[in-house]
Amino acid sequence: MSTGVELIRERARLLPDEPGVYVYRDDDGQVLYVGKAKGLRKRVGSYARPDRGLERKTAELVLRIAEIDVTITGTETEALLLEQTLIKQHRPPFNVRLRDDKSYPMIAVTTGEPYPRVLFTRRGDRRNARLFGPYPSAGRVRETLEVLNRVFPYRPCQGPKPGRHSGSPCLDLHIGRCLAPCVGLVSQEDYAVMIAEVIRFLEGDTRTIQRQLEAEMASAATEQRYEDAARARNRLAAVRMLDERQLVDRADSGDADVLGVALGDDVAVVHVWPQRGGRLAERVEFIFDSTQLASLDDVVLAAVEERYGAGAAIPPLLLLPPGIERREQLSALLHDRRGASVELRSPERGEWRRLQELAQRNAELALGGIRLQDERSRTRGAEALEELRDVLGLEALPERIECYDISTLGGEHQYASMVVFQDGVARPDQYRAFGIRHGALDDFASMGEAITRRFRRLQDGDEDLSFGATPDLVVIDGGKGQLNAATTALRATGAPRVAMIGLAKRDEEVFLPGESAPVRLDADSPGLLLLREIRDEAHRFAVRHNRRSRGNAATQSVLETIPGVGPTRRKALLAHFGSVDGVLAATPEELEGVPGLPAATARQIHAALHRIGGRAPGASQGRRLPLAEAGE
Repeated sequence: MSTGVELIRERARLLPDEPGVYVYRDDDGQVLYVGKAKGLRKRVGSYARPDRGLERKTAELVLRIAEIDVTITGTETEALLLEQTLIKQHRPPFNVRLRDDKSYPMIAVTTGEPYPRVLFTRRGDRRNARLFGPYPSAGRVRETLEVLNRVFPYRPCQGPKPGRHSGSPCLDLHIGRCLAPCVGLVSQEDYAVMIAEVIRFLEGDTRTIQRQLEAEMASAATEQRYEDAARARNRLAAVRMLDERQLVDRADSGDADVLGVALGDDVAVVHVWPQRGGRLAERVEFIFDSTQLASLDDVVLAAVEERYGAGAAIPPLLLLPPGIERREQLSALLHDRRGASVELRSPERGEWRRLQELAQRNAELALGGIRLQDERSRTRGAEALEELRDVLGLEALPERIECYDISTLGGEHQYASMVVFQDGVARPDQYRAFGIRHGALDDFASMGEAITRRFRRLQDGDEDLSFGATPDLVVIDGGKGQLNAATTALRATGAPRVAMIGLAKRDEEVFLPGESAPVRLDADSPGLLLLREIRDEAHRFAVRHNRRSRGNAATQSVLETIPGVGPTRRKALLAHFGSVDGVLAATPEELEGVPGLPAATARQIHAALHRIGGRAPGASQGRRLPLAEAGE
């Protein structure tokens, strides 16, 4: 459990004690658990307490945690609703499954009736009604309706027509809770005006009614109508209380992407928080390297290229941080991609401003975590490189280390991974994978093929930085057999002499070419810890490509069995994403961006592919991009 516990402790120290949502992922990036918290630091840190007495299921969860994503929200309610959205989207194995959307409590305004009602409902498909929610609990809906009815005297009676069978008005008229349309005390036009105010309030426009009540209270007090002033005061207090509890999750707020940007000395983070149908969706994070000379505009443009160049649906509204100057260029780019205008706004007040500030804080939190992680990696890396130089007898510090591993399943879908660490820090932008071509179930031959192909490209002067740079140390995941196959292949290429070692999994032994006895490092030494990290990363990367290849094969057949997806739509999907791999990696938003594909069908396709397995790669996982390469 030590690896998961250490990760949790390190991550928890960076978190604020504020409401939010945390997501635990495994080595392959699959979501294991989604949780909400009133205070993120305490909640996440509680999983690492030795005195916690973890139940077996939670202990197993901690063992499998390899990555932690965190999103700050403004309130506990927002955290709850975002948690619900993410659980429904990812179906994590350690969460209790939520019920379908139609069972969630909501508020309905029956606009299809002459005298509309405002009522509790669980029917998300209710016709001729405006729906607001879902709310976190039925009690919250009833509490909201109680306060609303004290402020707005709409009719509380049941049925599409107002009134009782007796024809006489009920008690609600006498206590000021109803305008009694059943006996004609209010016209349909005046009643419609009041219902419009209810809808405006539920949509979030609370300032208008507050100003009206403040003016009414002041006027009544001036005229010494103290009972009327007291009623207006009580209604105003009720509105303010309800306003504080209103949800971000409003069904009619529209679609928008909210951007927060945090600029560091040499790294930048762009936090994109989509809102679809009024509901906050899973955030997407872009991390850019080499940003020393980049401006805020440069980073935003790079993020927009990366985000919407991959086929994601573009909303009609983008909320940006203040200070963006190249708005015309950005607007033209988005208009060209969407085929329609996109409004760019830097909100100064209200709900949109609050959401943009939340996105900004999440970007700054991510940047702080990256800085600390990089600093710790550099410190540990320097010690580890010095130890490896001394123990392995290298001529210089192994600043560039490459590691190779093979992943296969019965000889099918064979892949070799190449991962790169520079100065002790992973460089995912230089990772590469080789699809093994020889076809035999031979680990030694597969390793030899990978080394041959990599160093031939070095000999050919490949301009790709991954292949054009000469490593200071090559690590082979395996023992003497794999190491011998790799050294033989390297000599055959005629490439410059490169230091090469093998790292055996079983006893963490280091083998040198031509040496029968292994080199043993202390289990907690910086050098061995770095070699383990590199080896584990190579294994993860190889397995990821192997699984994706198997998923592609499954996806190819699944596309032919999904209802509503015929030859024309299969062709459109492949044309839009370029490959089956692109379809498998697509998010629901990106699928909705396929021309001619209905949103419901896009969600159906994503659900079918998600059951196969596969997580959208790239920036949404926090992959770090060189700024100059973003969007290419």
